[in-house]
Amino acid sequence: MSESAYYAPTGGLPPQTQILTDRAMFTEAYAVIPKGCFSDIVTSLLPFWEGARFWVMARPLSGFAETFSQYIAELAPGGGSERPETDPAAQAVLFVVAGRMSLTLAGETHEMGPGGYAYIPAGTAWALCNHGDAPVQFHWVRKAYKPVEGLAAPEPFVTNERDVAPTPMPGTEGKWATTRFVDPADLRHDMHVNIVTFEPGAVIPFAETHVMEHGLYVLAGKAVYRLNQDWVEVEAGDFMWLRAFCPQACYAGGPGKFRYLLYKDVNRHMPL
Repeated sequence: MSESAYYAPTGGLPPQTQILTDRAMFTEAYAVIPKGCFSDIVTSLLPFWEGARFWVMARPLSGFAETFSQYIAELAPGGGSERPETDPAAQAVLFVVAGRMSLTLAGETHEMGPGGYAYIPAGTAWALCNHGDAPVQFHWVRKAYKPVEGLAAPEPFVTNERDVAPTPMPGTEGKWATTRFVDPADLRHDMHVNIVTFEPGAVIPFAETHVMEHGLYVLAGKAVYRLNQDWVEVEAGDFMWLRAFCPQACYAGGPGKFRYLLYKDVNRHMPL
């Protein structure tokens, strides 16, 4: 993957001359946050971070995301944190979309650039720093880990998308493929954060209706997405949240590949 393969927000503020019509939607079944919503005035700051700001796209909320939170973080040169996570129950995935940073995880330092992916188990010590002269942008997906008696906790790991072969969906001739960073049969993990890729013209050919909650950030390309009863146009830089059992399908519009970072909760009984 080239360093320009992933969309990263630029911040700023729309001019006073811009009309207010937009694609932003918030419903009981899904939400769409278009890339134009990621302005300077909707960023958040967090404790123990320096030179950092965060666009919060999903958080546990009645009638909204229930199992996870997802941020896009922007780290200025020299910025970082020695205590990035304050919740000992939170596991995390980091995915770099622009720039380069140093991740210290369980005592080992890793240099991460675009496509870099890290899984951080709950309770694991980690730190981040941008030693370069350009900003770094990365996704930070957080979920409270649900331990199961008799299952060991998963280990931390760091990799890059270019080192993980996509798995074609059956019967699609590779037109629809998923880059899986965790073995689906590894029941220690209770969340997956994957990358889904569609070739131009490829489709999800039925309305998927399932128990997993989703967060989808469009990394590249454009598509028409079916969300519940609506067809919605989405493009690189947009974020979608899908409630469990929200019907979903898509047509990839081209001319390039349509790709998104996908969160889902997996491998656990339903709480009663």
